Amino acid sequence: MNIGGVDLDREVLVVAEIGNNHEGDIGLAETLIGLAAEAGAQAVKFQSIAPEQLVAPDQPARLAQLRRFALSQEDHQRLARSAKEVGVLFLSTPFSLRWIEPLAALCPALKIASGDNDFLPLLAAAAQTGRPILLSTGMTDLGGVMRAVTMIETAWSERGIDDAGLVLMHCVSAYPTPPEQANLSVLTELATLSRPLGYSDHTQGIAAAVLAVALGARVIEKHFTISKAHSSFRDHQLSADPAELRELVLRVREAQTLLGDGRKRLMPAERDTAVAARRSIVAARDLPAGHMLDLSDLTWLRPGGGLHPGQENRLIGRSLARGVVAGHPFATADLD
Repeated sequence: MNIGGVDLDREVLVVAEIGNNHEGDIGLAETLIGLAAEAGAQAVKFQSIAPEQLVAPDQPARLAQLRRFALSQEDHQRLARSAKEVGVLFLSTPFSLRWIEPLAALCPALKIASGDNDFLPLLAAAAQTGRPILLSTGMTDLGGVMRAVTMIETAWSERGIDDAGLVLMHCVSAYPTPPEQANLSVLTELATLSRPLGYSDHTQGIAAAVLAVALGARVIEKHFTISKAHSSFRDHQLSADPAELRELVLRVREAQTLLGDGRKRLMPAERDTAVAARRSIVAARDLPAGHMLDLSDLTWLRPGGGLHPGQENRLIGRSLARGVVAGHPFATADLD
């Protein structure tokens, strides 16, 4: 599966989730894009909000905050250009139906928040754009995830889309997530749905994100801020700062390298060891020419390179064409 040219079969996509950490300051948002690129993230992600289409009118404080943080369509276009200039993908989460089409025009994939993984009209509208979907799976069980997947697949089918791509993002919607509730092993359960996996991390620190890669995550999303002490807004404290994001990227790449391709084979670095550590079938004692070999005449010693264990039947019952000394590795030239 590809997202904006990143082949998830070959590399882990690290997404710096800027979210609302810009707090409505478009200049700070652009600064964060640049810092994310410098840290090695391949993508940045924002949140696209129409406050009145997200929060009820009897929540005035929340509405006021969202109005302050909300980015206009022109802001999105500006940030998408900034991301392109520094070589990172621009992603965002639509929190209303009105944002689906504008984001489909700007983003190589759409992210669905955990709070909306049961908002079926939003799932259907996102799927019908034909863009890949990153689906956060917080606040639900496997059955809930399966219902969301079915809705997306149905919407694809209705539009004649074969498979636009769907990443199942393990997520625990607690800010921050206590380590004992991170439940990273859920990735193993999500893998039974035969979709690429990801992890949207709300723990403090970077250990969980790196462990998620070892469990199969191919997309890692981590909240990102210029400083954990930037303001009283909650998300800063649970976000990675530039130094932490840089370390996260390095450790994810290290984990990716260590995991390899998963195909069991003799590795190039083992080849010399394999000769030294494997055994050959050798003479157990001095044996004269004409002697007919039986199992008691054979033993198995290092190094390899001669007949290997399991090839004894090529020797037993055969007579020697020449005498051999104890420890001699048998070869076909030794036999009549």
